[in-house]
Amino acid sequence: MEPYLLKLKDWALHYGPDILAALAIYVIGRLIAKLIPRIIRRVMEKGKADPILVSFTCSAAYIGMMAFVIIAALNKLGVQTTSIIAVLGAAGLAIALSLKDSLGNLASGVLMTIFRPFKLGDWVEAGGTSGTVEAMGIFSTILKTADNKKVIVPNSKLTSDNITNYSAKRTRRVDLVIGVGYQEKLPKVRQVLEQVLSEDDRVLKEPAPTIAVLDLGDSSVDFAVRPWVKTADYWPVKFDLQEKIKIRFDDEGISIPFPQRDVHLFQEEK
Repeated sequence: MEPYLLKLKDWALHYGPDILAALAIYVIGRLIAKLIPRIIRRVMEKGKADPILVSFTCSAAYIGMMAFVIIAALNKLGVQTTSIIAVLGAAGLAIALSLKDSLGNLASGVLMTIFRPFKLGDWVEAGGTSGTVEAMGIFSTILKTADNKKVIVPNSKLTSDNITNYSAKRTRRVDLVIGVGYQEKLPKVRQVLEQVLSEDDRVLKEPAPTIAVLDLGDSSVDFAVRPWVKTADYWPVKFDLQEKIKIRFDDEGISIPFPQRDVHLFQEEK
């Protein structure tokens, strides 16, 4: 037998099992790497997870599995994977530092998709602005303000501050402060306010509205008028009630005083 054939035979006997094992690890690992994202997708879609989160999770799972498979195959071939892992770790750290803000927005987007502090169409106050949620992305959320402006808010800014969701509950309380003059009869004022509320079908019977003296101010006796309404009726009811109360007070001769102050003058005799 030729010398090179002997060397080839020895090389095959020595390295052949490792090469076959590495190929088997790669082939089987790749099949598993493709199978796991499919399982994850089915589970998340059954749980009605956000499509953006489903896609991101499946992609991350596949990349992570393939990285593990390739490192395992190389390790089986005798390649020192410790240095490769160290290089990948250093590269990952450098990328993470350079994309710190973007990664923060990404993490915040994933958290918001999981915990759902709001949904599309909700009116929220967050990130220093307020508006209707038009779109939720992995990196940012788009709000439409009341005057029809489009505001793009980074997700990290949303999760780092308080989020007030005005659409989360089915009912809301309208808080009005109505001032009347000190000369007015409080029972009559209360009766007029009760009539105005009872005549509006949008005001809920339960919980019952609150009408109470809130404060004895410098210029007026202030009533707290707090009816409950459906969330969708909040602003129409608030605007209408203030107008109706003013008209009814005018009809009943109940005054809503301007700020006033008594001034006493003294003449000093020389």
